[in-house]
Order: sequence, then C-alpha cells, then structure tokens
Amino acid sequence: MPDNNTIQDLIIIGAGAAGLSAGIYAGRYRMKAVIISETIGGETALAGKIENYPGVKPLDGFDLMQIMQEQAAALGVKTGLARVEKIARSEHCFTVTTTQGEYFTHGIIFALGAERRRLGLPNEKELTGRGVHYCITCDGPLYRGKTIALVGGGDASIKGLNLAAEYVNKIFLIVRGKEITAEPINLEQMKKLGDKVEVLFETEVKAIVGQDKVEKIVLSRPYNGFNELAIDGLFVEVGAIPNTELAKSLGAKLDAAGYIEADAMMKTNIDGVFAAGDTVNLFGRFKQDITAAAMGAVAATSAYEDRNIHGEVCLWHAKATIS
Repeated sequence: MPDNNTIQDLIIIGAGAAGLSAGIYAGRYRMKAVIISETIGGETALAGKIENYPGVKPLDGFDLMQIMQEQAAALGVKTGLARVEKIARSEHCFTVTTTQGEYFTHGIIFALGAERRRLGLPNEKELTGRGVHYCITCDGPLYRGKTIALVGGGDASIKGLNLAAEYVNKIFLIVRGKEITAEPINLEQMKKLGDKVEVLFETEVKAIVGQDKVEKIVLSRPYNGFNELAIDGLFVEVGAIPNTELAKSLGAKLDAAGYIEADAMMKTNIDGVFAAGDTVNLFGRFKQDITAAAMGAVAATSAYEDRNIHGEVCLWHAKATIS
C-alpha cells in the first residue's frame, strides 16, 4: 500500500524547457516531485546554439537544459530516465506506470512537447545542430552572411524566411507543391526581398550531404542544370506533431489542432492534470523555450494550489482501496 512517503505530490512527464521549469518551481514550492523522461532536454537539446534565452549568454541547447535539470535537482526534484507506459486514474489520484516502476501521485503535468516534422532522410539526425535546424528564431543568427535553404511552403515557413533574411545573404525556398500558402502580408514582405530569395517549386530535398556539417543538398529536380545545391545550412519548417497520446488515454481534451486543451493556468479538463510547453497551443505558432518555461512555471503553481486544496485525498483513497 502506498504510504505518505511514496505518494508524490507531482509527476512531471517530459524534461524539456517546460518540464524542467515545472520541476524548478515545484521544488521551490517544496513539493515532492519527480520528472520522468527518456532523455533530458527535449528538442532544445538538439537545437544547437541558443542565443535568445533571456539572462543567459549564447550556449548550446543541451547545456541550457542541463543547467535547468541541475537547478531542479538542487531543489530536491528527482529525475527518472524512463518511458511512461500508461497512467491510471481513480478520482483525484493517479498511478503512473513506467519502464522503471510505478509512481502514485496527486497530480500530473504533461510536458512532452511536440516533435518537429523531419524530412526522414539519411544523415538528417546526425547533422541536426550541425547545419540542419528546425527553428529559425533559435538558429537563424548563426548564418549571418551565409546561404541557407528553407523547406516548407506554409505561413510559418514564410515568417521564418522573412526573419532569416535579416541575417543571411541568400535563401533558397524549397516548396514541394506549386504554390505558397502564406498570409498575404507575409508573402508581400518576402517578395520585397527580391533576388535574395529564390523559390524552387515542385522540388524536394532527396539527400543531405556532409560529414561533420551540411555541405550541400540533393534536389528532386535540377536547379540551373544541377541536382546538387551547395548551402551552409538547411532549415526544415514543415510543421510539428504534439505528443498527446498519454494525455488522450487519460481523457484529456484536445483542441482543433490536436494540442492538449488548457486554460491560462495550464489546467486541463481533468482535475489534477495540467499541461505545458509545445504540447499546448497557448501561444499559437510561437513556440520557444521562454514560452515553454513560462508555462511550466504556471503549471507547477496550479499543481501546488491544487495539492493544497485536496490534501491527503490520495493517501486515504489508497487505504480505502487496499482495505
């Protein structure tokens, strides 16, 4: 039977910026909390250099996440490297089953983020952070005065392109279809860039070439008579897939875009369950470490307040279940 020493105040699922921030705040609230994740850092750990996190000098995304994890640990929050296999709910109490054992908890924060859609090419994973990127806001400044290719034809792609144009000398926009589906104002801004941008319609990237860094890409159709295009960096902006399967299995509502539905205090439709980071669509397309960390802090605050309201309900529930 779970006792008061084995029941956690909070289980945080995910160890990216949202989950680690939630852990830091849970620790500051003196909550008994565990962060569970298969890896530390989420997408940020793979992003390369981070230059826009307030108060922190430019550093590798993995290092930034490591600092956050150490900060949470210093406040007494444990991290369990495991995969969550299922979650069972009984009233306001939850049993979280992982590959490393079970946890009994008063509350849960889902902070599993969203996976950027990849191109699915050989060498793509190995060169991520070394010429292959998925966030222009994060990594565009690294390519000042250089040449990049951007894959995507939606509005987010064109917004990213317009931002990248502030840094780079040349942008090749690679669009699989016959047209760009962006908001008119963003498309107009792109057109003002003139020869700085070349759009390759009905074209796909078939291969990424390079050992330690990206050197060139292979195109599905010739450009100026050649199928290879020399570039310094490749940005992929073809959407993201939120990790919501666990939340759905518990009965959490999703919004029209497939993200976990949460209010401004990161509460879901399930009492005791919260969500934060890129698994939530609170800020629309603007998904950054700073917004994820903010949501994690808010979610932990809500979980703390919720824990105070319900007191020892899980302990008494556990005793009733055993007896």
